Amino acid sequence: MIQRNALLTFFLLLIGITGYAQRDRGDRVDREKLESARVAFITNRLGLTPDQAEKFWPIFNQHNESRRDHMRRMYEISKEGGENPTESKARELIQKRFQIQEEMLREEKEFMQNISTVISPVQAFKLSEANRDFTRQIYQMQRRERDN
Repeated sequence: MIQRNALLTFFLLLIGITGYAQRDRGDRVDREKLESARVAFITNRLGLTPDQAEKFWPIFNQHNESRRDHMRRMYEISKEGGENPTESKARELIQKRFQIQEEMLREEKEFMQNISTVISPVQAFKLSEANRDFTRQIYQMQRRERDN
């Protein structure tokens, strides 16, 4: 019965996800609705219990925020270089990127250690795939929306 309800929830989520990703005021995606859809998708995909979900989401959200910050810094480094950086500037920016990537890897390892105390190693392993699948579905839906 639980598995049937999970499947039903998953399919309803897929059907309704377009509504969650609806744009408000033109081009902006409603981030709150998108994040709600992500929570439902990942919770369902990993089969999180209510107790696991209560502990999992604060850790995941903190990690995700840190990751977004690192990606923003990487983008700023790319902009800093401009179109024609000097050799020395390019070397400097490459080193900055490596430092950020090393920070990201260290934080990813810490995140996996922390999250594995809340969810099973199998669930932790499936997490990145579930997150990618959600993002892929959003992109596909946006592409279909543009094509129509």
